[in-house]
Amino acid sequence: MRLAGQVVIITGAGSGIGRASAVAFAREGAFVALVDRDAQGAEETLALLRGAGGEGSVHLGDVGEADFANATVDSVANARGRLDVLMTAAGFSCGGTVVTTDPADWDSVFRTNVGGTWLWARVAVPIMQRQQKGAIVTLASQLAIAGGKGNSAYIAAKGAIISLTRTMAVDFAADGIRVNALAPGAIDTPMLRRSFARHADPDAVRDASRQRHAMKRFGQAEEVAAAALYLAGDEASFVTGVVLPVDGGWLAA
Repeated sequence: MRLAGQVVIITGAGSGIGRASAVAFAREGAFVALVDRDAQGAEETLALLRGAGGEGSVHLGDVGEADFANATVDSVANARGRLDVLMTAAGFSCGGTVVTTDPADWDSVFRTNVGGTWLWARVAVPIMQRQQKGAIVTLASQLAIAGGKGNSAYIAAKGAIISLTRTMAVDFAADGIRVNALAPGAIDTPMLRRSFARHADPDAVRDASRQRHAMKRFGQAEEVAAAALYLAGDEASFVTGVVLPVDGGWLAA
């Protein structure tokens, strides 16, 4: 098992990429702390994790709240005696251009995506520094590299995550901490389905998005989870500061 005995925290673990990653990490022997605001989703992930022979715990709250981040990371690390991997998969998208996006929605997107990366890394890094080893996997997007229409807050936030990932990688490389980002394409998750539903003709937008990928299909959460597992493990021991697309050829097309 690639992560036997390791302790992992995953935000946004109640569905989508976070859930798939939690199950994948548990199958490789990790204890996985599941963080989400959705109690039912988090408990469903825990049941899947246990069904795969893994162990974990559920922590409910807003990832953009500093006190929740502080308390959760500290409690998990104290209870388990270490923290090996942090994966910040919690995400939120509202749609809209810079003209049509409500300021409150803009703030919510940045609170969840950027704040939910920074605040958790802020608590995890000192623990990993004491261990002289750790891995952080953040969630960006292919749209932060290529650009896109009608989703300005989300794309800007994911661009900020890329920059934050790279600077953390440089800041903490000497401490044995690796920090890398995943840039998924359109992945068949509840968030993607909600984003299509915002449009007047969801089917047309869905088909256009599918065709935009060179592979002419949407990705599966498990495919992104496999890449997360690679970045988190020792197989990627010489990999830091990387933005790894898992995008079905979106950026190449």
